[in-house]
Amino acid sequence: MRATVLPLLLAAALAAPGATAGTGTRDAFFVSTCGFSHRSPDDPIVHPRAPGFSHDHSFVGNVSTDAFSTAASLRRAGTTCIPKADRAAYWAPTLLADGKPVAPLEATIYYRRLTAAPVRPFPPGLRMVAGDSHAVRPQPASVTFWDCSLLKTTFYGPNGGASGAVTPAASSEVPTCPPKAELQLHVRFPECWDGGRLDSRDHRSHMAYAAGGRCPAGHPVALPALELVYRYPARATDGAHVVMLSSGGQHSGHADFVNAWDERELARLVRRCLDEYAYCRAETNLG
Repeated sequence: MRATVLPLLLAAALAAPGATAGTGTRDAFFVSTCGFSHRSPDDPIVHPRAPGFSHDHSFVGNVSTDAFSTAASLRRAGTTCIPKADRAAYWAPTLLADGKPVAPLEATIYYRRLTAAPVRPFPPGLRMVAGDSHAVRPQPASVTFWDCSLLKTTFYGPNGGASGAVTPAASSEVPTCPPKAELQLHVRFPECWDGGRLDSRDHRSHMAYAAGGRCPAGHPVALPALELVYRYPARATDGAHVVMLSSGGQHSGHADFVNAWDERELARLVRRCLDEYAYCRAETNLG
């Protein structure tokens, strides 16, 4: 896993925008950097205890995630993440180029404050899904989109070193990235919780997105705003005739999350980085 303090600090500074207008919050976030762990057609949220029943997923973070995973089993397992206190399970549909899987280089997971209210840590065992795995048309960019990595194109110039090449902005379809850049899939999870359920029948209704920095009345508890960014080698899709996600097409971006963090460390980071606005851009890369 390519995780050093300087790259993470630069990536955070470049890729993490400030709070949305009208929230009344400042730029508050911390990050986990998680290496690729494994692939499998398992989904312990949507298809629990049904191995092989899902489309193929690429897992980062917890190394044990499978169809039988529980919060307890995840807490006992190892992780590809830095900090090591992050044993959460993260997964997204596998990227395919002409039918061949493309493994992510790694994933950066942003934990942000986007509400005016104080933020509470994720409750142990919370499960949630973001994005629509059945989408055949573009989803809202506030939920999921593709782009090319800012860090690489900044280091190699705005055109990635190729004359006339321009770094594509956020797109609902897989862009052609300039040389030295990497392809990225972003998925943003809802940050407002109903305060009671760790999951729901549709794996969504216990959560909601904030509006104008405020959580809706039915979901009054502000949690960290989680954004999962999968990074892939752009060259792996160059020349491919068909680039798609294993869930179908290029519009079906989605991701899943099960909280298995060390509770004390997550609570400390939420308090220090999100509620006290400490400088935490590189803090979580220290192990």
